[in-house]
Amino acid sequence: MRLGSASWSFILCTLLLSLILQDSGAREISTTSGKYVQLKEVSNDMQKLATEGLVLNNILQLEGAAVEISMKHVHEDEDDDDDDDDDRVNKGKRVDKEEHKKIIGKDVHVDHNHMDLELNVFFTPSDLKVGKIMPIYFSKKNSSTSPKFLTREEAEEIPFSSKRLSFLLKFFSISKHTPQAKAMKYTLKQCEFESMEGETKFCATSLESLFDFARYMFGSNAQFKVLTTTHLTNSTALLQNYTISEVKVISVPNIIGCHPMPYPYAVFYCHSQKSDTKVYEVLVEGENGGRVQAAAICHMDTSKWDKDHVSFRVLNVKPGTSPVCHFFPPDNLVWVPLIGAP
Repeated sequence: MRLGSASWSFILCTLLLSLILQDSGAREISTTSGKYVQLKEVSNDMQKLATEGLVLNNILQLEGAAVEISMKHVHEDEDDDDDDDDDRVNKGKRVDKEEHKKIIGKDVHVDHNHMDLELNVFFTPSDLKVGKIMPIYFSKKNSSTSPKFLTREEAEEIPFSSKRLSFLLKFFSISKHTPQAKAMKYTLKQCEFESMEGETKFCATSLESLFDFARYMFGSNAQFKVLTTTHLTNSTALLQNYTISEVKVISVPNIIGCHPMPYPYAVFYCHSQKSDTKVYEVLVEGENGGRVQAAAICHMDTSKWDKDHVSFRVLNVKPGTSPVCHFFPPDNLVWVPLIGAP
């Protein structure tokens, strides 16, 4: 049965309320057609997003993306950003960790102590027991500084390509070699990297394109829902000991993970890969009053993973010896089909 317009309206409104930011502090820019689009002021929060991208990359890598991605379609002569330090890539070469750092940019400061705290998102399936106590880091969203979605029409009028980076920096009034510029380049490069074998990926620059990708993956008539990690209370402690109070397994054949990327307007890196995974909704209660409804995923086969991936160090396991699970940060979206829906 086709999803009714009322249901679509409800889903759209829910996503709009949670993802589209408030209008305060916005400014207008003119698109190529002369229309004006309201955007948040491009602030130093893009540097924070880029820093978080280093931690996010650990999650992207778990899901078959990011660091070990073929770049054979990226050539120096196709890049007009005038920054060749991170573009010395030979055809067929994969990006190693040092090359990835160059893409993010040398000017983006990384607080390694903060990163260590944020690594408290990994666990194993044996940890998913009611009553289990574990330290978990759940970041919080500041909607007043988060980028907003453009409409499809607005997004399609603005180039989204690293080959147009120089133009884009001028368009958004961002100085070259700044953390914000590095963050933009990081996002554009991630979106242009080739998919891994068995992976389908897409960078959504509008809410409409986000839904289009979900319909493409699940079927035009399929019904689906979105799982997110949500703070149910206003606890200020981002890292605290949480007690698991409820675990719900979401049994589905396929999922789509969407991750927010640092950019002047909302961009989500969405991808789906054929792999042995399990999805969960987990309710946890913190010792400092935090209460979180969390989305989580377990990757059951880790035999082909990079032995140096940070999750193995955190969990003290080796590739192929144990599944690796992680909680999704808030603002990340997990799309799942509704099996057996009328």
